Amino acid sequence: MEQREDVVIVGAGVIGLASALALLETGRSVRVIDAGRVGGGSSHGNCGTITPSHAPPLAAPGVVLKALRWMLTPDAPLYVAPRFDPRLWSWLLRFAVRCNDRDWRISARAKSAILNDSRVRLAEWVRDYGLACEFANSGEDYVYRDAHEFEHTQGEVDFLRELGVRVDVVDGPTYERIEPALKPGLAGAIRFDGDAVLRPDRYVSELARVVRERGGVIVEQCAFEGAQTQGDRVHIRTAQGELQARELVVALGAWSPKLADAIGAPSLKGLIQPGKGYSITYSSPNLVPRRPLVLRERQVCVTAWGSGFRLGSTMEFSGYDESLNPRRLDALERGAREYLHEPYGAQKQEEWYGWRPMSCDDIPIIGRVPGNPRVLLATGHGMMGVSMSAATGQLIADLVAQRTPAIDPTPYGIERFE
Repeated sequence: MEQREDVVIVGAGVIGLASALALLETGRSVRVIDAGRVGGGSSHGNCGTITPSHAPPLAAPGVVLKALRWMLTPDAPLYVAPRFDPRLWSWLLRFAVRCNDRDWRISARAKSAILNDSRVRLAEWVRDYGLACEFANSGEDYVYRDAHEFEHTQGEVDFLRELGVRVDVVDGPTYERIEPALKPGLAGAIRFDGDAVLRPDRYVSELARVVRERGGVIVEQCAFEGAQTQGDRVHIRTAQGELQARELVVALGAWSPKLADAIGAPSLKGLIQPGKGYSITYSSPNLVPRRPLVLRERQVCVTAWGSGFRLGSTMEFSGYDESLNPRRLDALERGAREYLHEPYGAQKQEEWYGWRPMSCDDIPIIGRVPGNPRVLLATGHGMMGVSMSAATGQLIADLVAQRTPAIDPTPYGIERFE
């Protein structure tokens, strides 16, 4: 017998579950399906920072030349594995065209709107739903050892303040007194008091708990195979049989291009690439930073929770390569040793990689599929899925409910690429 819901969501990561929760609050019945398990993708192992400060996109002036120089350095922070991949090179060309000041500012404003909304909304969710995910209004700091790099990044400070980001610039000796976990020799730090932190795997688990408590259904090991709209229903084929829904939300993250044809959005194949990130989780060292850090020259993120300590980040474009590259993991530890007195804990708990859904303009793709309005996309969040989760869920719910959205949906529609 076919199951019927108001909304079926494909993908039980942070975006799919946040969308489910927001939809349930509108009174819709919701079923979430996933080919694997809850939070089994890039939701699991990222550093859990909630970052309005990260509004500037990856597609920035000068990034292309830097990436070309790094192509021969397999442990570089941004690495494109040399190989014949026409779809990747097409994506990189789209990305490169946007690496100019005008498009950088347009993308930053679009990212800022959804990041700022999500920052406020996520804190409300933690409070209202009792999400036990080690959330803290921590702030975050960018830390520099290179004076030139520190000075260069300060050129973005005024623009960030225009976007509503709380920014302070601190010289090296002053910051060393503030943060004893860091070795001496700092050029300075840029501090973002409005950022926050949580433990992402626990956040996703808590979202799943609340979705189920509110009547949502989550089905794991249920692969999505395709969908067809007929009249006022979407017929959805899965590994466990057919479902019917009034609307379908596709929150497949980095797997979106692989199923683009199945949802009637073939252009996704050229708009999103999997960007591989790595992290290592340890027991906590005796001396941990007071706030999350980004060690800027090495692009290593450092996060400490009561339950553990994580080094993460890096960006690798190597397709859907499933190997856990030891050189990339070693680069995280090497970067941490350069900055921190105690760069990692005594017990290594997990080595991890995950594919982030990188859109070619570093802005998420959220909204209805042109020509198939009963199918909605919620993908392409890049490295900001956790940070943008609550706002994305609310935007999807507003679009389904056909009410005025909390933020303008225009910058996130797939139509922007036409």
